Amino acid sequence: MAGWALAFLGIYFLLAFGLRSMVQKARTGSAGFHGISGKPGSLEWLGGVLFVVALALGVSAPILDLARVLDPVGALDDELVQAIGGGLFFGGLLTTLLAQFAMGKSWRIGVDPSERTELVTSGPFEYVRNPIFAAMIPASLGIALLVPNVVALAGFVALIIALEIQTRKLEEPYLLATHGEAYANYAAHAGRFVPLIGRLR
Repeated sequence: MAGWALAFLGIYFLLAFGLRSMVQKARTGSAGFHGISGKPGSLEWLGGVLFVVALALGVSAPILDLARVLDPVGALDDELVQAIGGGLFFGGLLTTLLAQFAMGKSWRIGVDPSERTELVTSGPFEYVRNPIFAAMIPASLGIALLVPNVVALAGFVALIIALEIQTRKLEEPYLLATHGEAYANYAAHAGRFVPLIGRLR
């Protein structure tokens, strides 16, 4: 399944990063990429670096499997587990794309503190403040189950930590500073990654 996992990752990067940034560039004149935020060594910076590391581990896992460098974790090396992984990946991919396009012109990767974008609270954002990140989690887990070696599992864990840092230490403070009471009221009823869970009070 390692070959399929690499192909799936290629599709994900092509659509979720390549196509979406091209659409953003056509709409706004900017591709929406702001890179890693924060001073080197800060928690915000660490979250961005960890996000890149998570992506690198996700790509490395199937390559190491194909090269026969790493064996799958025995308990997860099962056709049913792989089938579940495929379902999680494609569900996560579809949800990622839907949430990205629901953001409209406000979509971007990273935070520019000098930038003010519209606060999106409709569609999937009505229930979850970070539906794109929430969708990346099952997609990443799906890849880890398709190629269940220690590198893939480490990449999944790294992604979870990176997303927690990104939302709690960078995006939420930025949105609260930018949108004030409007964001505070919105965050009081919309969950962070799951509806009703992680609401700000």
